[in-house]
Amino acid sequence: MVYQYGPRATRGALYFQGLCYHESMDTKPFLKTLNDWIHASEHTVFFGGAGVSTESGVPDFRGAQGLYQSLGGAEMYLGLEFMERHPEEFYKFYREYFMMKGILPNACHEKLAEMEGKGKLQAIVTQNVDGLHQQAGSQKVFELHGNGGRFYCHRCKTPYSFDAVDQFQGAFFCTKEGCGGLVRPDIVMYGESLDPRVLEGAIFAIEQADLIIVGGSSLTVYPAAGLIHYRKRGSKLVLINLDPTPYDALADLVAHESIAKLFRELVIAR
Repeated sequence: MVYQYGPRATRGALYFQGLCYHESMDTKPFLKTLNDWIHASEHTVFFGGAGVSTESGVPDFRGAQGLYQSLGGAEMYLGLEFMERHPEEFYKFYREYFMMKGILPNACHEKLAEMEGKGKLQAIVTQNVDGLHQQAGSQKVFELHGNGGRFYCHRCKTPYSFDAVDQFQGAFFCTKEGCGGLVRPDIVMYGESLDPRVLEGAIFAIEQADLIIVGGSSLTVYPAAGLIHYRKRGSKLVLINLDPTPYDALADLVAHESIAKLFRELVIAR
């Protein structure tokens, strides 16, 4: 049964050219339209959120079942002031939830890397800090919130690798002679601004895009979510997220479905 276009409040629903397709129905028309738009576009950008990586085993933070809800106030651990005042507690939290091993790219990461390799994707703008896009083979990635696998000394800026920090327990301090400063992850913490160079690059990519595909993002985390407003007039906007977003009514194509599931079915011809 096909329902008329209406309030997007049901998970597993696909909105295709003004119609709603339920999860159990054939997704081929939706995927065909998306594929046609990808091939017609000269500049495509993917904007991704936490939902891109949760199927790889990366914890969700802001969702209904996320860490911020289950742990209660867990976001304080990612504050700059908390890290500086309580380095041991900070690292205990960070090592448990950000330095997990065995996390691999899923079908979404792999499909995006394939698209880039075939010249069908010009940039990825991600809110995630797990580095899975690069692990899958993507090259042009704007990491709005940094990369949790990179570290540097908060005092002297000496860089450190994931492995260098991982071989120790507790808080990690700079080993450079005469320094001893706290080594921190290269992520944007509460109380910090986005890297202006990364932000400018992401905005420029979105401004040039004929097609913007948003996946796994509720589009409620600012300033990142506000970047969608930089898209040019006439560009197409596709939203793929388990739950409704504030931007659904502005989109040309909407799916309330797993981004990895849909991208696993998406076939990109050369």
